[in-house]
Amino acid sequence: MRSPRLAALELKRFGRGRLPRAALVAITLLPLLYGALYLWSFWDPYGRLDRIPVALVNDDRGATAGGQKITAGDEITRGLRDSEVFDWHEVSAAEARAGVEDGSYYLSLTMPADLSRRIASSSGDVPETGSLQVRTNDANNYIVGQISRTVFSEVRTAASTNASRSFLDKIFISFSDIHDATEKAARGADRLNGGIGKAKKGSKDLVAGLKTAKEGSGELAGGLKKLNRGAGDLDTGAQQVADGTQSLADKVNGVAADVRPYLKDNGKTIAGSARLVADSSQAIRDNLGLLVKAAPAAAAGAHRASTELTTVYRERCEDLPEPDSTACPPLERAKDAAADVAGVADDVNALVKNNSGELTELEGHLATLQKQAEALAERAPRLDEYLEAAVTKINALNNGAQKVAKGADRLHTGLTDAKKGSAALDTGVGKLTTGASTLDGGIFTLADGSAELAGGLNDGVGRIPDHDKSDRDRRTDVMADPVQLASRSLHPAPNYGTGFAPYFIPLSLWVGAMVAYMLIQPLNRRALAAGAAARRIALAGWLPVAAIGLLQVGALLSVLHWAIGLEMAHAAGTVGFLALVTCCFAAIVQWLGARFGAAGRILVLALLMLQLTSAGGTYPVQTSPGFFGAIHPYLPMSYVVDALRRLITGGGLGPVWQACAVLTAFTVGALALTAVSARRKQVWTFDRLHPELSL
Repeated sequence: MRSPRLAALELKRFGRGRLPRAALVAITLLPLLYGALYLWSFWDPYGRLDRIPVALVNDDRGATAGGQKITAGDEITRGLRDSEVFDWHEVSAAEARAGVEDGSYYLSLTMPADLSRRIASSSGDVPETGSLQVRTNDANNYIVGQISRTVFSEVRTAASTNASRSFLDKIFISFSDIHDATEKAARGADRLNGGIGKAKKGSKDLVAGLKTAKEGSGELAGGLKKLNRGAGDLDTGAQQVADGTQSLADKVNGVAADVRPYLKDNGKTIAGSARLVADSSQAIRDNLGLLVKAAPAAAAGAHRASTELTTVYRERCEDLPEPDSTACPPLERAKDAAADVAGVADDVNALVKNNSGELTELEGHLATLQKQAEALAERAPRLDEYLEAAVTKINALNNGAQKVAKGADRLHTGLTDAKKGSAALDTGVGKLTTGASTLDGGIFTLADGSAELAGGLNDGVGRIPDHDKSDRDRRTDVMADPVQLASRSLHPAPNYGTGFAPYFIPLSLWVGAMVAYMLIQPLNRRALAAGAAARRIALAGWLPVAAIGLLQVGALLSVLHWAIGLEMAHAAGTVGFLALVTCCFAAIVQWLGARFGAAGRILVLALLMLQLTSAGGTYPVQTSPGFFGAIHPYLPMSYVVDALRRLITGGGLGPVWQACAVLTAFTVGALALTAVSARRKQVWTFDRLHPELSL
């Protein structure tokens, strides 16, 4: 009898009553319990997270930074409620703690009281890190705790980004303020550079003027020295004249009665003395004229030098916003010295001016004395004739000589002081000239530095950023979250169930084949007893379960696609591949049952466990212990899982063709081993008659 017929006879046994037919239907639908029911139970768990009760505690008291109120806790709360990630319940800290403990809430999220204050501290002197407090209880559900870590990591990142955005916005505003301040400083530096340029020209003029003043002060000192010597001579001569006229007057008045003979005898002597008086008066008058002419010119020159120094000091050290600390102190001393020299010159000039009346009067007296002396010299030979008139004139001469002597003394004293002042003036002007030369060199250095400062500030204005609000917002967004995760899946699975379908579908088909061989014998006993060929016996035991497996594939995929919503990138390929998978699994389970009998059922279950743990259906096999990675390439389900991923979610079909080759080899190999076992079963032994274990 051929194998297909034997297989058909095996299946006909299930049509002889209600219970066998029910058993066949149950076997056909059994994979739905593992494939469809399991996948349905967690088809899209992340899409239903809003049903998970979570406690939300907002203890944040808010804070103020930069004049603005910060309420980070309220902002995070609104964001969480709008996101609808979980079923949020705003409660107190005590209620949240008790709820997580007794399972009323799967977890809790707490915004502490100082959250806003810590976030606002980023712009202060002592920045602190804010924290969100998450409390989980793995005794309630471990997976929810894992999900919460991912969700709250995103919440923390969003909160940190918002805090960084506020901080960076303040930094960009500070940049704008610095830009404006630097721009003002650059304008001031430009004005300073221009003023220093003018000061440089003024310093040159000052040096030239002080050199001229030095020459004039030297001439003034020399002239005053000569005047002082002349005034000394004048003082001595005037005193001598006064003494002589006094003596003369005394004698004339004392011996007026007896003088006529004397005058007659001494006329020539008297004429010589009168001539001497006339010459002395002329010398004194000449010296007075020189003093009157030189004093005003010296005072005017000293005042010009003092005025120029005062102007330079005011322009360099008082009018500039940033005076030169090196040049200003010596310039101030020079200004003060020039003022002192001008004062001395004023004193000399004042002496001349204040005594101008007396000098004029003295000059008049000298002129009168000169005339009188000249007249006396002319008339001396005839003095006896003019005795009475001479006595009168001698008395007048004596009075004038006394006045001249007093004026000459005062003039000599004043010129002595003027000489000392002119010497101090000459020394001071010399110091001023030296200081002005130093100032001129310093101003040249200052001019170079101010030009460099102005250039640097203007260059800095162009380099310091000055962003408007839109530009600040754009830059703040980039710097607050500089790295975006550009995630792209080449062949994305739309939900959790689709991702796990390649794992649960082969599991259900293996269980279907395993249960089928619990009701169908791996080897047809009638064929064994009839002595049929071993290969026919193997095929006769394999074909019924393979046929049932095809029905299981159809039922499973129908429910997964139309009832649950599984979408397959290669639907026809998936159907054909699963037909090969169920045939392969049936062949392997058949061989284990045929070769090991009752113990084979245990081996089938053990082999299922090994495949489930090493197939990489949940986590990559590389994350499992080394044992599972070692057996991974040698088990059929490993290839089935990889191929189904490509058939369901898409991608290259290389793993599919590899899996087809591997499964075909497993199928042929298992059927060959089953044929060998069938040949052995045709020989009855004592162990077969009395097996040690039966299930």
